[in-house]
Amino acid sequence: MTVPSLRCADCGATYADRWRCECGHPLDYESPPLPDGPAPDPAAFDSRAGLWSFGEFLPESPLVTLGEGTTPLVDADEWDAQFKLEYVFPTGSFKDRGATTTVSRAAALGVDTLVEDSSGNAGAAIATYAARAGIDAEIYVPASVKDTKLRAIRRAGATPVKTEGPRQATTDACVGAVEAGAGWYASHAWNPAFFAGTATVAYETALQRDWTAPDAVVLPLGHGTLFLGAYRGFRALREAGWIDDLPRLLGAQAAGSAPFVEALHGARAAAGDNDAADGIQIPKPVRRDQILDAIGDTDGDAIAIGRDAVEAELADLHARGFYVEPTCAVAPAALRAYRERGVLTGDEDVVVPLTGSGLKT
Repeated sequence: MTVPSLRCADCGATYADRWRCECGHPLDYESPPLPDGPAPDPAAFDSRAGLWSFGEFLPESPLVTLGEGTTPLVDADEWDAQFKLEYVFPTGSFKDRGATTTVSRAAALGVDTLVEDSSGNAGAAIATYAARAGIDAEIYVPASVKDTKLRAIRRAGATPVKTEGPRQATTDACVGAVEAGAGWYASHAWNPAFFAGTATVAYETALQRDWTAPDAVVLPLGHGTLFLGAYRGFRALREAGWIDDLPRLLGAQAAGSAPFVEALHGARAAAGDNDAADGIQIPKPVRRDQILDAIGDTDGDAIAIGRDAVEAELADLHARGFYVEPTCAVAPAALRAYRERGVLTGDEDVVVPLTGSGLKT
C-alpha cells in the first residue's frame, strides 16, 4: 500500500513519513486529494461509511474504523443556531475523526507502538483505535487527568504515563520519549493525518445543508485540531467547487490560556481564569501560524471565555438536553459573547460543534 508523502511548507523538504520536519516546523500532505467533478446530489449521497464516505477528500485509506462520523446537525432554537453533535462518536468526542485517519496511517506503515500526549479525549481516542488495530499505545497525560478519561485509556489496553506540572510538561515528556525511540508519534497537534480527519466536520456540515456553508462556525480553540481541520475542509470544498464561500471561523479560548486572543487583541483580552475548560488550555499551540492564517482568511476572530460563563452555559445546555462536558460549553458561551459584541448579528446562520460527552465528567 502506498502511504502519501509529507512536505514542509516552510523549507520545502519532503518525507515518506516523519512526525515533524528537520527544521522544526509541522508537516502536511504533499498532494492533498480533491474530487474531480461537481458535488453529488445530497439526497442521493451514500453516507453509510461515516466520515470515510468522503474518501475523495481523504489521503488515507480506512484501515482502522469504528463507523465514526455523520454526527447529527440539529436546530438549537434557544441559541438561534445549529449544533453539530460531535459528542456522539464511539469514544464520546470529536477526536475520533482524527484518530481513525491517524491510526489508519500507522497501520498502513506497519507501526507496532503509538505514542500520544493528551489531556484526555485525544488519548482515549488514539488508545481505542489502536486497540481496534491491534497496535500497542502509550498515552502521556497530565497527573490531573480526569479518572473517567484515564479509565478509558487503560481499558483499551494502552499504557497511561502520568506527568507532573502544566500541560506543556506532558508534551515535552512525550516528545522526549518519541525522540528516544518509544514509538510512532500519533500526535493530534503535529500529525497531518489527524487534521485530514477533523476536516470531515466541514464535509458533513455542508452535505447536511445541501452543499452550502453556514455564515459562521464557532469552535473551541486549544491546539486548533477542530478549528484548523474545519478550515481545511471548507477550503477543500470551495476548491472542488462544491460550496461557494468559506464561513467565518470564530474561536473560543479559555481565559488565562488564550494565545490566539493575545496575538489578535493583546494580553488584557486573553487574561482571566477558566480551569473548567481544561481540554483547551494550550499555551503554545503547534500550528499557531496556520491557525492565525485561517482566522485571517475567513475574517474570523478569537475571544477568551471565563469560568463563570462556561458553567452558566453548561447548565443551560444540560437543561435543554445537550449532555456535554465543561470544555464543550466554551463555544456556545462564545456564541453569546460574539453576538453581544456585535461580531455576529441575529440574522446570521451559525453552526456550533458540541465536542465532548458529559459522560466523561
